[in-house]
Amino acid sequence: MKIYATLISFLLLVCHQTGFSQKTGKEIKVGHIFQVSIPDYMNKTVGLNNVASIQFISPENDVAGFVIEDSKEDLKLADTSFASLKDFYSFFEKDFLSGLSKRTISPIHEFQKNGKNYLEFDASYFDEDLKSEVSYYVCLIEENDYYYKLICWSAGVNKEKFKPDFQKIALSIHE
Repeated sequence: MKIYATLISFLLLVCHQTGFSQKTGKEIKVGHIFQVSIPDYMNKTVGLNNVASIQFISPENDVAGFVIEDSKEDLKLADTSFASLKDFYSFFEKDFLSGLSKRTISPIHEFQKNGKNYLEFDASYFDEDLKSEVSYYVCLIEENDYYYKLICWSAGVNKEKFKPDFQKIALSIHE
């Protein structure tokens, strides 16, 4: 009989607790899936940038890159929004490679393809430790709900050799 009394007490407690629990909820989307194609000579890696969604490298060719995604919804929650991709560029560029020796930023090239807005530019700086120039290809991409930043780099002497591959990576990014 004591077992039945304990069981009934337990069921009453559970029913009582359930009565105070949340009745309804809302589903929140977490994460975002997008695709990107990288050249065969590159491999996925980690450790290049801790906020990047994907990172890739080819130590043999001395090239690397990564993609960072920025949700427009999350930017609004942080009281940050941009009227255009060019405004997003202005926000990003002011700190990109700032403070590095012999920093250069090329003029931007804007274009549209497959319903997306693109803004690309080259940048470089002189690395005192390496005693050479490091070159960057940067492409900012705007889709309906996201901005993407593709940042790739190589030794300055190889920038023209790898730039077409970096541009193919940029054009391959899609939701």
